[in-house]
This record gives sequence, C-alpha cells and structure tokens, in this order.
Amino acid sequence: MITVTINEKEITLDKPVTVLEAARKAGIKIPTLCYHEALKPYGGCRLCVVEVERMPKLQTSCTLMAADGMVVRTESEAISAVRRGILEFLLINHPLDCPYCDKAGECELQDLVNKYGPTVGRYKEEKRKVPESHKDQILARNMERCVLCTRCVRMCNDVQGASAISIVGRGGHSRMEPFSSASFNCEYCGNCLTACPVGAILSRLYIHSFRPWQIDREVETVCSYCGVGCSLAVQVRDDSIKRVIPKPGLGLNNGLLCARGRFGYEYINSSERLRTPLVRKNGRLEESTWSEALELVAERLSATRKAYGGPAIAGIASPRCSNEDNYVFQKFIRMACGSNSIDSISRMGYAAAQKYFEDLLGQGITANIIDGIKNSETVLVMGGDPTAINPILGLSVREAARRGANIIVLGNAKGLERFSTLRIMTDVFKEAGVLEALLSDIYQAKGVRGEKSAMDEGIARLSERTGVKADVEGFEKLKEILLTSASTSIVFGPELVQRSDGHRTLFAAAGITYLLEARLYLLSERPNEQGLIDAGCVPDMLPGGRPLDLYDFRKKFEAAWNGSIPGEDGLTIFEMIEGTRDKKIKALYIMGENPAFNLPGGLYAREALKGLDFLVVQDIFLTETAELADVVLPALGWTEKTGTYTNLERRIQLQRKAVEASYGMEDWRIISEISGKMGYRMDYSGPEDVMEEMARVSPLYRELTYQEIGKGNCLWPYNGEPLRGEISKMPEAVYAARDFKEDFYLAVERPLFHSGTLSGKSPALMRIYPEPVLKMSAKAVEKLGLKEGDRVQFFTLAGSREAFVSVDESIRDNRVYYSNNFRGNGVFSLLTFNIDKVTKAPGLDGCEVKIRKL
Repeated sequence: MITVTINEKEITLDKPVTVLEAARKAGIKIPTLCYHEALKPYGGCRLCVVEVERMPKLQTSCTLMAADGMVVRTESEAISAVRRGILEFLLINHPLDCPYCDKAGECELQDLVNKYGPTVGRYKEEKRKVPESHKDQILARNMERCVLCTRCVRMCNDVQGASAISIVGRGGHSRMEPFSSASFNCEYCGNCLTACPVGAILSRLYIHSFRPWQIDREVETVCSYCGVGCSLAVQVRDDSIKRVIPKPGLGLNNGLLCARGRFGYEYINSSERLRTPLVRKNGRLEESTWSEALELVAERLSATRKAYGGPAIAGIASPRCSNEDNYVFQKFIRMACGSNSIDSISRMGYAAAQKYFEDLLGQGITANIIDGIKNSETVLVMGGDPTAINPILGLSVREAARRGANIIVLGNAKGLERFSTLRIMTDVFKEAGVLEALLSDIYQAKGVRGEKSAMDEGIARLSERTGVKADVEGFEKLKEILLTSASTSIVFGPELVQRSDGHRTLFAAAGITYLLEARLYLLSERPNEQGLIDAGCVPDMLPGGRPLDLYDFRKKFEAAWNGSIPGEDGLTIFEMIEGTRDKKIKALYIMGENPAFNLPGGLYAREALKGLDFLVVQDIFLTETAELADVVLPALGWTEKTGTYTNLERRIQLQRKAVEASYGMEDWRIISEISGKMGYRMDYSGPEDVMEEMARVSPLYRELTYQEIGKGNCLWPYNGEPLRGEISKMPEAVYAARDFKEDFYLAVERPLFHSGTLSGKSPALMRIYPEPVLKMSAKAVEKLGLKEGDRVQFFTLAGSREAFVSVDESIRDNRVYYSNNFRGNGVFSLLTFNIDKVTKAPGLDGCEVKIRKL
C-alpha cells in the first residue's frame, strides 16, 4: 500500500500511479492540456506542475510517480504564476475567436484561461497565420488554434495505430498535418477529435450547427453497426441526433470509436425512411393504414397455416434487431404460425461457426473478454481483417503487438500489415489443409488433452490420416511460436466459414484452441448475431441454447408459452429459399433483413421470393426485398427504441431510446399485434416486459433485469445455466478434391467504412467511400495491363459489373475483392456458391471471374 498526502488529504493507493492519477482518484483536479486518459504521460504542457515537499523545483504531476509518504500541494501562488505564464505564451498565437469557434463551451484551453489566465496579454507581435483547411470531406483543421499538445498525433500513433498524422515544421511554424497533406486519407476513426483539447480539429458533420450548451439531452447507448457493441453518448437537440461521442471509462471501447460508430449515425434521420405501411394492390405497393396492413398480415398467415400447415410459413430474423425483438419474433413463428423454420443472415458466418464450435467445445467457448487479446503472448488471426470487421477488437490486436506479442496472420489482413510478426499465405482456398497439418503437428507434440473424449478421438483420427502435411513458407515458425506460447488468442473471421469445406477449417481451429487452451474470438459483422441465437432465432434451438429435439426442454417452453411447439427442426435460411422454389414454403415473414441483396446468388434468391404466395417485410427502409413484398411494415431503428443487444463477448448491453419517432413501431410490438389478431395473445406493454419473460422462461437469462444490464457488466453466463456436456460423435469431414487453377477468383471485400447497406444511408461514410471498387493485387494489375483508377468490366457465371480498379498491396493471391454494401451493386449477386453439408453455411470459394479493361 502507498499513502500520499495531497492538499492535506491522505490518499491510499493499491498500486503505483502518477501523482495526477492519485489526485483524480481523490477528486482533486489538477489542470492539464497534454494529458489524456488513453495516452502515456507526456509532460509537454507543464500546466500540471505541483509542489512536492523536499523537492526544490515544481514537478509535472502527470509524469511523477506517487511514492509512500509523499506530500503534495496542487495550488499555490507560485504554481498559479507558472500556469498563468504558460497560458500567456499559448495565447501569443492562439486566435481569440471563442464566439466563433465550435469548441467554445467544451474547450479545455478556454476553461483554463478562465481560471488561471491573464486578463490582458503583454505580447504585441503579430499572430501566426495558417490557412484553415476544409479540403477533407469529414475533418476540418484550424492550426492557428493548435496548442501543440500532440494528443492527436499520439492518439493516432500509439492507440489507433494508424500513424496518419504528424507534427511538421519547427518552432513557431510547427503544426499538425496528415501525411497526404490535403485530406486525412486515414481510418477516419475520429479519435483525434476526442483527443484535441481545443478547436484545432473539428467534425464537418456538425460544424457551426449547434453549441454544446444547446444540447437537450445526452443518452448513453451502444453502437448499431458491428458485434463489438461499443458504448457511446448520443447528443440530441429538437429530437434530432446532432453528434455521437465516446467517453473515457464508458463501455469496453473506453473512449474509442471507429468511423462507422462515430460518423455513421446519420442514416437514422434519412429522408428515405419508411413512414407508413405499404400494401400491394394491383401489382403496386401503395400507402395503407396500420389497421389494414396488420389485419391483412394476420388474415393471410392464418389462412396459409389452415390450408397448408404451420411448416409452410417461415421467418427470417435480424441481427440488427434487439434481443427482445428477436425473442418475440421466434415465439410468434413457433406459437402463432406453428413453424420452427426461423433463421437469419447470420447463417452465412457467425451462427454456423458458433454452433459448430459450441458443439465441439461447449457453450460459451467464444465468450471471451476482448481486452484479453491485449495480454496474449500470441494472437493467431484467420478468416478476415479484424481491424475492418470489428475495428475496436482490431485495436486490441495492435495493442498486443505493441506489448510484444507475436501476431500471426493467415491470409490477407491489411490493417495488421505493420503489426504482424508472421504472415502465412497458403495456395488459394487451401487454408483447411494447412490448419489440419498444424493441428496434427501440435497433437504430435502435446499429445491427448483428455478433457473431451470426442475431440481427442477426432484429432487423433485426423492425425492418422495420410497426406496431412503443409508446404507453406513460415509453417515451422508458426508451429514453434504456438507450441512455446504461454497464452494464445485465436481470432476467427467469416471468410473461412464461407468455404465449401468450411467445417474442416472450423474443426482444425477448434482443435488448436482445445490443445493450446487458447481463447477463441469469433468476429461478428452485425450488432446482435449472438443475441438472436440466444433468443432462439435458429431452426433447431429454443431460447437459451436449449436443443429443440429434447422433449423436456420443449415441454418447459410449451408450459410457459401456453401452447405446443412443433417437434421437428425447421429450415435454415438457404433451405427456406429452396423451399420457396419448391412451393413447400408459401409465406415468409422477414424482420429487418434484406435476403434479396445479402444472400449469395442474389438473383436466385430474388426469383424465389417472387414466387411466394405471401411475403411480409418489416424494416426501416424500402430495401430490395421490401420492394417484392405484399405488405411492408415500417419499424423503428437505432436510438428510437429501447432494447438489449449481446456482443461477441456475450456481454448483454442496453441500447437506450434517445429520440422520439413520429412514424413506425417497435419490431416486437408489430409482431405482438399481429399475433393477437391471429389468436395468440402476447401481452407486453414495453421491452422490459419482454425481458422479464425471457428471464423467467429461459435458464440462460435467469433473473436478469434492465437495471443489472444497464451497468454494462452483464457477462456470460450471467445468472443462468449454460448447458454442460459434449457431442459423442464428431461430424464426418467431407474431403472433396478441388483444383483452383483459374487466373482470378471473386471474393467479398469487407470495407472498414461500411456495414451492410445501412451505412450507405449515412452521407459521411458515403463521402469517405462513395462507391464500390474492384480491389486487386499489384501483381494482378500488372498481369492485366491495368493501373489504379482504370475502369473495368468483370464477369462471373452469374452476371457482370463495372468498377474502377484499386490496387491493394496487402493482397498476395489471385483473388479480387468487391463489396456488398452499395444498393444495386453488390458482389453477392455475382457469386456462385455451394452449401457446406456440415455447417449449412454457403461456400463462396472458387467463383471464377474474368476481367477486361473498358
């Protein structure tokens, strides 16, 4: 224990900290400009000076470590004189434009001058002149206001790891500039905005549009984009979101955000939002009333069930909707419609992988705290770039590298290029064989673990197979690093799930996790992929991960829900599409999803949806799927409703309502209204009622309340009961010999600045990344005689597109990448696929593409 006295107040410390941190812990404020909670001590501004007994000179409290018995004074005439002098120096060049500056009201320099500063300035020299820059689409720079605290540069270099800005010039000519001079051309995380204490860096999204004191309310909630679930504060004025900011100490992101989270909120105010129900009349969607639309849906679904039985109805849930929405939706499909055919777009990656991993290794195997990555000795990344898919998780990988961890990347991950210790490049689409060889070698070195007999037998059987070998550069080093690592984290992305033999890759990853006792992280592209699984939006599981085919579990839910649940597993989303073509599925209810655009073979899915007898779509925009619907119901979006979300750590978080919407209804409320009209009543007055029922009927959510969830520390297994046990028999691997000899293959780009098509409704993100491009390696561009910016046409068996070429140095194989984020211009409509018979996820490998210059 360390005891220090600050301003005659005795403070006891559990661990060594700086005097500044000790003072803050005791509620004593010491002024700073260069200090920031997320940054290492710098000692540049000297405003935090304090007097320490038996030390002859003033000391900077942000760099001085507190020692036992130390006596400190933070305020005195001498200290105030020093601070006054420093501020006077800063004001020599700082413009006195507070009435005009957007930072006024939350400017740290303004506050300090108000408390310590001189009333008049003694320096008469002309102030420096630096032209204000508005060349960047998102960030404005006014370097006349810069106080050279370097917080922005240190944030960019030491925390974000982007190294996109620096201090240039010398002496009085020093200033911050991005390396591209005109625009920032960076990751646009905006964390430099958070770091800047003055108005030197500002967001153009809200510049000159409001003052901080004009905000009506500030609501703490969670981000609506990816599966990390970052916490943020939404600032509202006149029921319109003016700004989204992070806060140090708030949530797992601790004051950091990515481009999507910080600048992607504008979609909620889009003029393209659905505002009234639509009903198809005479072949056209026409505006309708809520009563007419809801009556029609209930009538048609009831008629379908009566004529063809419950299995003729299916539902597609949404990983963008809350746990409450998804719980009510699956209950509706099972009880009111009589069908277990409920699934989601998460079948494409997260849901398929999560079920496979949990079948092998037990429930909760992927429920690991993101911060654990930072403390790992080795991080193995495969199946995608975490800095693009889940950017804040990606920052933990970068931080692990800064702390000396081995970062091993299998495949392409541009955001980790400067941080990786080892990069393994296999032949295209041959990752499964390399991972199997790695698992076999680790097994030979470590032997049987003995905790799960089925896993031990499966690994032994794999190791005995002839031909399990790897001939790739760096393989021996990879094996050595993993075998000697004291703590390993494995980060697994969707790219390796979406393989024809994806189950082989998943088994190898599971085996390596098991033998090395590693932490396993499953990247998640949507905000509530884990939550919808836990809520029961899968065809073979009830809420809480209870298997549908076990009568005892089913009986408990039937008693709680006062009805019967079909005993047979339902259809996956791809089986539903097949079912609509075969006329086995007559009616489909889609909540918050766009399968016509977001499923591979999109034209195939579109034609199948057109063949339905009845299609209902519930969404906030008129999507490609909604355009095909018989009834379209406008829902509420992010910040317009309250609900809970479960992130990839399996942390349940509360998304709070921030604005009032004059149109639309909560998803759960729409469903319960229709259900009541079909004869199955659901009596909920609000989302908290839904959570109370979930906590009552699902063992996983036992005794959970909004009050507990709102604290932000609601971690797996909560107060509940995860299922124990393991599978008794390994699923048989399918080994199909496939040669990939074509010149180029088409693959899915997952850009940092977009998520689904939702981000396309956010003007700021569209300014950063306005249109899809065809990303190619430098080698591929040279082979085709192309250059950056050339326009090309590319073809697959499913169709063609035109796009500009973008050279990506991080791509090392013969795949070319195109995104699925722009309406009417997605890659999925061009991709052919096979279904992995084990995971039931689509295999997107081997889609040949031809490219010609226009």
